[in-house]
Amino acid sequence: MPHRTPNIETLTPEAGRTDAVGLRAYDPDLLARCAVERTQPWWRRTACVDALAGRVPSARVGELLACVRDTDDSGTVRKALLGLLADRAELLPWLRHEDRRHEAAYGMPEAVLQARGALGDLTAAPELATLAFSHWPTRRAVGEAGLDTLADRHGVRAVLSGLDAARPEDRAVAVRVRHRAGEDVTDALADPDTQVAHLTQSLLTCPVRVAAYLAEAPTVDAKLWAAYALHRLTGDVAQTRTVYEELGCPRVEVEGLDEELRRAIVHEYGRDCEKQSDPRWRIEALCTEPPEPPDEERQLALAGAALTSAGLAPRPAVSCGDAHHQGGGTYHVIGYGGLAGGREVLISTLGRFAGGHGDHPEARAALEAAGFRWIDGATGSIRVTGLGVYYFGAREPLDIATLLFYWQD
Repeated sequence: MPHRTPNIETLTPEAGRTDAVGLRAYDPDLLARCAVERTQPWWRRTACVDALAGRVPSARVGELLACVRDTDDSGTVRKALLGLLADRAELLPWLRHEDRRHEAAYGMPEAVLQARGALGDLTAAPELATLAFSHWPTRRAVGEAGLDTLADRHGVRAVLSGLDAARPEDRAVAVRVRHRAGEDVTDALADPDTQVAHLTQSLLTCPVRVAAYLAEAPTVDAKLWAAYALHRLTGDVAQTRTVYEELGCPRVEVEGLDEELRRAIVHEYGRDCEKQSDPRWRIEALCTEPPEPPDEERQLALAGAALTSAGLAPRPAVSCGDAHHQGGGTYHVIGYGGLAGGREVLISTLGRFAGGHGDHPEARAALEAAGFRWIDGATGSIRVTGLGVYYFGAREPLDIATLLFYWQD
């Protein structure tokens, strides 16, 4: 069989199958023509754009730029082209236009800001600061990279002069760029915004300096952040507990959250809570004794026996992940009452807690008699303030029921 010379189609036969090496050796003019050809699938066009890195044919620049500006074209292709052509200063007026903030293509507004940063556009600093303050790592990386580029090109002071110190996201930029320039940023542990203070502690590397600051810190929150940073750097729990006790064991008080519930929740979520959380939750998780973890197998057997004795015909317990066919969390599901019109109770893995959606008077009575604690609607609806927990894209404080019976896909 005669040997066939590869072409773009054979080098990109389907989505996810690309001969990147072959494309890199292919004629750049033909790649550029394919990149702007709308009859070609987006994944092939994007592969061609990637293969043009560092070798864009000058004769095709106009067509490629026109494709970037065409809001009706594939957003994926346009983003790839924007990355390829980010050094083209003639794009800057278009990139700065108000319409760019309302681009419908997923990720395009971020790509626009990334390009503005790459072109040294200082007016992009506030929007890049907002991105850098994001909870989402990909957005945060774009914002930080853009700000670093601006600082490298124009200097730290030039970047900061275009920001507003009244905005927490702009103060966070000041912390980052100061730290990157080799300055000591320990003083920013006293920032009133928890996300700025959290960022600051994550950047600190010298326990001696942090310890010295701790002795002089102007607020309780600043002392807590310093103690948290010291624990991260040294792992010295005794030192952290000493600070905690000297400060009077400060904590976030939540009406209706008793000690049993509090211990279960703080030791499940306190250490790894979201960055906007009150530092008191983090320190409490470090300095207090966790509850004894339940023997899940025994607990489920006990629940099943209790429901059986009550004549409720329970089915075998399944994890919340299996019940939802994906993900995982902190409870098991026990169905009861027959398959037709059957009901479900939830057994938490965080303690002796049981609950369910709606009223389950017979199941509740049986489980309470067996030693379980039923979480009713009033208790379950109490929101645990100041404790940010990731939950389906949000990072806000959750109620007790959601924390005890937590599932995430």
